[in-house]
Amino acid sequence: MDSKVNQTDKKYNRVLTWLFDQLPVFQRVGNKAYKANLDRTLALDDYFAHPHQAYQTIHIAGTNGKGSVSHILASVLQEAGFKTGLYTSPHLKDFRERIRVNGVPVSKAFVIRFTEENQKLFEKLKPSFFEMTVAMAFEYFRYKKVDIAVIETGLGGRLDSTNIILPELSVITNIGHDHSEFLGTELTGVAREKAGIIKRGVPVVIGETQEGLKDVFEEVAGESGSELVFADQKYRVEYSLLTLDNKQKIKFNDSGKFGFDEIKTDLLGLYQTKNVTSSLTAIEMIRRKGIRIEDKAVLRGLEKVVENTGLTGRWQMLGTDPLIVCDTAHNKEGLGEVMRQIRTTAYRKLHFVLGVVKEKKLETILKLLPEEAAYYFVKADIPRALDAEVLAEKAGKAGLKGTVINSVRTAFEQAKRNADPEDMIFVGGSTFVVAEVL
Repeated sequence: MDSKVNQTDKKYNRVLTWLFDQLPVFQRVGNKAYKANLDRTLALDDYFAHPHQAYQTIHIAGTNGKGSVSHILASVLQEAGFKTGLYTSPHLKDFRERIRVNGVPVSKAFVIRFTEENQKLFEKLKPSFFEMTVAMAFEYFRYKKVDIAVIETGLGGRLDSTNIILPELSVITNIGHDHSEFLGTELTGVAREKAGIIKRGVPVVIGETQEGLKDVFEEVAGESGSELVFADQKYRVEYSLLTLDNKQKIKFNDSGKFGFDEIKTDLLGLYQTKNVTSSLTAIEMIRRKGIRIEDKAVLRGLEKVVENTGLTGRWQMLGTDPLIVCDTAHNKEGLGEVMRQIRTTAYRKLHFVLGVVKEKKLETILKLLPEEAAYYFVKADIPRALDAEVLAEKAGKAGLKGTVINSVRTAFEQAKRNADPEDMIFVGGSTFVVAEVL
């Protein structure tokens, strides 16, 4: 048995190596992996005979929060008794995190079989890694006979490979500055790209009402004949606090259709209050489509998001004495939320393991970070990562001081050696820095 498992592991690793080598991966190489059309996606969809039509779907886009909302909805649907698929990206530790059914990652055997059986097609069509992964996810969900799948977009919306589905509901969490090389620098343009997931007659939830962007969503929804609801106009969070069992209790005004006005969740970041209200609004809309979700399933699903779905990297506590936290926030808006939480956290000294990717607009990010922290400047082990020396130089000009340690793991271990029990260690700036620590 052990020999068979070992052979599967070896074959799985060979298949992943082939995929990473053959297909351009945006997370690793950046711009040249981005395909600005749906031609290959549609060709793959035709080849596999439209697997996404075999089950219901919910589509999630947004600059920040779309991963958390996707996991929350999947957890609630799972608690409601539905066999639930979940497609997200990128992965942190293992490729199989991207594709789950009821929280269980896609099997190594399926990844191997899918890749080997379709290798000639991939060599001919030359899809991106993301396009191939979407095709794999849709096919796996059909193979597993899921009832419903929660599908998270990649970079944008309109031209995203996931945007061939006709969902029961579309959700756009918020709009911020990220991937401007593809989506543009003007937020109205980014909003239009994200709004590209709105389908004719399909209701849409917008997580945050943002000045100058509300009109964009109202215009697109109006043209599509889609009911539009802004979650933050429906729910107002009155307070949130940590409980003794290390969960977050959130109290909100009960303006929705639930028999409760307070929830507990194992998602700890204060910013999760926005994702919870987006999710509650989405659940209301899903119920109106005839999908049965009882209040008790909503409460259980929110309380067990991490347990049910395996979500990691969102204000994740890795240790105490010193407090160790990591978070995958990597753009201006996301890091701004994380810095607000750090400011509300008690510690004597902050140790910050920081790494970013090359295309980040560092000036907007660095000015968010606390000058009094001790920084460990690192370079994640991917081609896109910015050199730690360059990061340190630019950070120095912004008043941030520290040491250059290229290896993420080495920097993390040094921070732990340097930190006193009353201190805090934070790891972030890039998804890939967090991935190496995890």
